[in-house]
Amino acid sequence: MSAAFKSELVASRRLALQSARTPEQALRETMQASAGTQSLEHLVAARLALKAASAERAAARRRERASTLARRQARHDGAPTAWRAWFDGSAHPNPGHCGIGALLEGPGGEKIEISRAAGYGNSSEAEYRALIALLEAAVHSGAHGLTIYGDSKVVIDDLNGPDAKAAVSLRACRQAALALIAQLRGVVLRWVPRHKNTQADVLSQMARTQHES
Repeated sequence: MSAAFKSELVASRRLALQSARTPEQALRETMQASAGTQSLEHLVAARLALKAASAERAAARRRERASTLARRQARHDGAPTAWRAWFDGSAHPNPGHCGIGALLEGPGGEKIEISRAAGYGNSSEAEYRALIALLEAAVHSGAHGLTIYGDSKVVIDDLNGPDAKAAVSLRACRQAALALIAQLRGVVLRWVPRHKNTQADVLSQMARTQHES
C-alpha cells in the first residue's frame, strides 16, 4: 500500500511472520492501528493527499530552477547583436596599480583591443575604467547595437540597477559610463562568468605586466 510508512511496513511484515495473517491482512491491521478512531480509508486518503502536495512542491521547485537557469542563460548569451565587446580590469594589490583590458568586435570584421595601465584604485574602479575605455572606443566606432560582457557583478549590477541603489563610491565612474552609453543605441550589458571573459582578462593582465616591467 503506497500510503504506508516504512515503520508500518516493517511492523506488518513482523506481524505476518508471527501469525497466520497474510502480508495484506497484516498491513491493513497495522495501518488501522495507526488510524486510531478514524477509518483506514480516511487515513489513506489524507496521506495520499499529502504525498501529492509534496510531489507538486518538488515539481514546482524543479520548474523554478529550470526557469532561473533559462533566465541566467539568457542574460549570459542573449540574441546576437551587430557589435559585441568584453571588458576586464584588475588591481594589484587591491587597491593598487590598475590594468584594464577590453575587446570590441564589429559586424564588418572590426576588432579593437585595449590593454593599458589605468592608474591607482581598487578592483571595482579598475573594472569601471576598463568599461569606460571600451565605451569610448565604441562611441568613436559608432558601435550601435552593442552587447557588452563583463565578469564584474559589481559593475554590471551597478549600471543595470536603479539610481537609488548605485554604489556611492563608484558614482563618478557610473555617471561617466552612462553618459557614453547614452551616445549609443541598443547597448546591453550582460554578466558572464570569468571563464567566458578570458580575452579581456588576458589584455588586462598584459597591461599590468607591462606596468610592472
